[in-house]
Amino acid sequence: METKKTPLMTRRLLMFMGTMILANISGQMFMPLLPLYVQELGANVGQVGLFFTIGAVAPLAFQIFGGWLSDAIGRLQAIAIGSVGGLLGYLVYIFAPSWEWLLVATVTGAMATSFVSPSYMAFISEESAEEARGRVYGMSHALFMIVGIVGPPIGGYVSQYWGFRNLFIVAGALYGAATVIRLLMARAAARTMSDASEKPSLAQLRSSLVAMGGLVLAGGIVTWIFISDGVRDVTFSMAFQLLPLYMKNLMGLTNIEIGWLSSINAIVTMVLLTPAGWLSDRKGERLGIVFGFGLIAAAMAVFLNSQTFMGFAVVWALFGFGSALIEPAYNSLISKVVPMRLRGTAFGLFTTSIGLISLPAPYIGAMLWERFTPRLPFYFPLFATLLVLPVMWIKFKPKEEELLGLDEGS
Repeated sequence: METKKTPLMTRRLLMFMGTMILANISGQMFMPLLPLYVQELGANVGQVGLFFTIGAVAPLAFQIFGGWLSDAIGRLQAIAIGSVGGLLGYLVYIFAPSWEWLLVATVTGAMATSFVSPSYMAFISEESAEEARGRVYGMSHALFMIVGIVGPPIGGYVSQYWGFRNLFIVAGALYGAATVIRLLMARAAARTMSDASEKPSLAQLRSSLVAMGGLVLAGGIVTWIFISDGVRDVTFSMAFQLLPLYMKNLMGLTNIEIGWLSSINAIVTMVLLTPAGWLSDRKGERLGIVFGFGLIAAAMAVFLNSQTFMGFAVVWALFGFGSALIEPAYNSLISKVVPMRLRGTAFGLFTTSIGLISLPAPYIGAMLWERFTPRLPFYFPLFATLLVLPVMWIKFKPKEEELLGLDEGS
């Protein structure tokens, strides 16, 4: 008798990915260009760095809570709550009279990101079998890369020919449509939840944080994921918000060209994510992680020696190749070493703690730009990545007793 083969991606996961794509096309229409919008509203380079530093405070208030709430009330319900907050942010972007007002939008946007991101990772993990998780993460991220292909060029054209405010009107309409669909999905999911489910409480939150804190401080693989992530995030935060300013103000690229660079990155990532997920399942996560970060370091080296659009296109292609190798492997590794009941909290705790460490990084990067040379901030992610590569290779191989995520049938 022929056994029906279970699909890698469930129907519910495909519908979920559809809402993620719609919402994030909206975000990718403006995110690569946001430093230019801040500058257009009157900020200088130092104030742009200050904006992103202050803006980084807002997610810290929501990320742990958002991750825990995802564990407590359900992934789709947490995503729906965050989406409503994100929609309010678009109204602020449209009507903001000065760059300082955009900080209000970062608060509501942080609510969306902090509720959606941990739920996104955890939902994919729960909708996939452990032996195929790398491939499912790879396929999910490959579908998600559509947003980086479609969004930035549209954002570049609309902002260059019709202005940033019209860009946010179009993007807000797309995000609003995604929010409506997410609310309907959350309502349907709520009907299937058991009335006997444990209600969220502060005691639950405290228990989850204590459990995750124990994993982070235990000295095992979770500790080293946290340390390497922190070093990388601090140095990359010093440089990445300055990339559009460097390319436009110093190298003469247009908004459209900057948008196309993001698309090149997304195309390369999308093409390679599924085979990268297969590599993670077959050869282990650390190979993809280390090789991917090696490519990121190479991309930064090429960036520092590029002056034309074609040179930067090579850089963004390398970024895409590296990201394709890293994403499915990193998420698969975390899902194996963190119990399912703590995954939302884990993503929230990781991003909050690392966010605290990297909080002043954008402002420091802007000060290095203004006081020394615009090129200086971009050396830090290059050298930091090279520093953590051997640590990742040695430490990112979980021991049998560290595979906590496999104990619950995930």
